Amino acid sequence: MDNYSERLNRMSFSQTFVMSNKVREMKAKGIDVISLTLGEPDFDVPKNIKEAAFAAINNNFSHYSPVPGFLDLREAICEKLKRDNNLAYLPSQICVSNGAKQSILNVLSAIINDGDEVILPAPYWVSYDEMVKMVGGKSVFIETSIETDFKMTAEQLEKAITPKTKAFLYSSPCNPSGSFYKYEELEKIADVVAKYPHITIISDEIYEYINYDGKHTSIAEFPQVYEQTAVINGMSKAFAMTGWRIGYSACPKWLAIGCEKIQGQMTSGANSMAQKASVTALKTDYSEYRYMIEEFKKRRDIVYNLMKEIPGFKVNYPESAFYFFPDISYYIGKSLNGKIINNADDFAMFLLDEAHVGTVGGVSFGNSNCVRFSYAASEKELIEAMKRIKDCLENCTIS
Repeated sequence: MDNYSERLNRMSFSQTFVMSNKVREMKAKGIDVISLTLGEPDFDVPKNIKEAAFAAINNNFSHYSPVPGFLDLREAICEKLKRDNNLAYLPSQICVSNGAKQSILNVLSAIINDGDEVILPAPYWVSYDEMVKMVGGKSVFIETSIETDFKMTAEQLEKAITPKTKAFLYSSPCNPSGSFYKYEELEKIADVVAKYPHITIISDEIYEYINYDGKHTSIAEFPQVYEQTAVINGMSKAFAMTGWRIGYSACPKWLAIGCEKIQGQMTSGANSMAQKASVTALKTDYSEYRYMIEEFKKRRDIVYNLMKEIPGFKVNYPESAFYFFPDISYYIGKSLNGKIINNADDFAMFLLDEAHVGTVGGVSFGNSNCVRFSYAASEKELIEAMKRIKDCLENCTIS
């Protein structure tokens, strides 16, 4: 008997995890599959961060933390925001959560009423639209394309605003496109939002440090929207701490109070040992961790040069994060080895079945013409994956 709530029935499973689960099933059957599905650094956590976690255990930090996080971690986050982003926050404006995903959901839960609109530039991270559904809101999408480097303009944003608009949610650097908004672009966007004080900007900056060709800008740096902005960040990507589940929000005081109230009734404080380790991570000069970024940059260039040679792929040069989002619309509507390709999800499934390479179709990212590739994998795997795809598409029957 189906006793699911209407809220649950409106939601979809994460396509990222759907595809990664299929990869696991195939591997369990002995099939040699290369997975480029998950957005997870393939590095181990740096030694000094692990040592800090062991120290926290030995010092008995095993009890409940304050709901918004330990004070020393919130102070370290404030120091980081001032040092790296020239943003002034007090510890009372910080809420440490069980990953950046919870930080976003806290903010949405605190501000969205049933029927409120949330603007999402497409492509967007798969969970954004689903989280908007969870809190009773309605997503309004702004379309972009590979020709615009998957970035919207301030003019597009203003056209999408209605009296029901309550929030604007985006990521920069962006998952899945690997693009990021530069200072001048964000300044124009900030000028638009400043005209509408009822709108909250939710700025997901989890990939901030994985930026190869330019300085990261947080939209909260623009004073005209500082009081309208929730900055979201965390430890997962830059510090390879995905399983440690530490994210945080930096908000205007009124919104920080709302996030603490929501989290206090949901999960309470985040993992205490992971919080203590995060203090060490944030206080360490980031040059100690740059080796991961340099390796991602090297892989980016390897994949770009190989992917350009794949027939039917239209590829841009991502300047941040660790994803490619090629346009594969050449194959939409065609039959490949007898399989009809209606959209990018069908194409991703074709690559999994025929080339044994796991990717994620772009439908749940808001673009049915593109496929997401994560290059958080070894060089050997990436080179072999590109070879498999190229050979598969050159030799398959297309009609």
